[in-house]
Amino acid sequence: IMVDSVSKRYSMCGARIGFIVSKNKQVIATALKFAQARLSPPTYAQIASEAALDTPQSYFDEVITEYVGRRNLLVDELQKIAGVKVAKPKGAFYCIAELPVKDAEDFAQWMLEHFQHNGETVMVAPAAGFYSTPDTGLNQVRIAYVLNKESLMRSVAILKEGLKVYNSK
Repeated sequence: IMVDSVSKRYSMCGARIGFIVSKNKQVIATALKFAQARLSPPTYAQIASEAALDTPQSYFDEVITEYVGRRNLLVDELQKIAGVKVAKPKGAFYCIAELPVKDAEDFAQWMLEHFQHNGETVMVAPAAGFYSTPDTGLNQVRIAYVLNKESLMRSVAILKEGLKVYNSK
């Protein structure tokens, strides 16, 4: 079974159009019933998805190079922060970082409501909600590297200062 979507492959967030390929006739029949009963992507998203199929490989090469650079920069900078543990993702545009905090959700909310560094703060997504196992990822956050490299560097500096202040309170 092969499954893919334009929302990830072509950076068309929200398009919710994809495909499934299988030699298993029962899988295809079941998927078709589900698609006919539950899914109705808007016409504009269908047209845009069809056009995306003609995207040249050169575009993907540029995007891959940019995201690899962003990923490497983010992971390298996060690893310089005392107590932060992060692995290098191999296919996503985000990483999961373990922070030196007990409750990442509390930390994330505190960053938004009570912390600024040079008039800025950062938003991170607590990772616990991305796990199906209870109590997993309680001190982890998900950080997407969708910003340019300069903004990522600034964001990591803000995160570092935020951790310092949060852990001293």
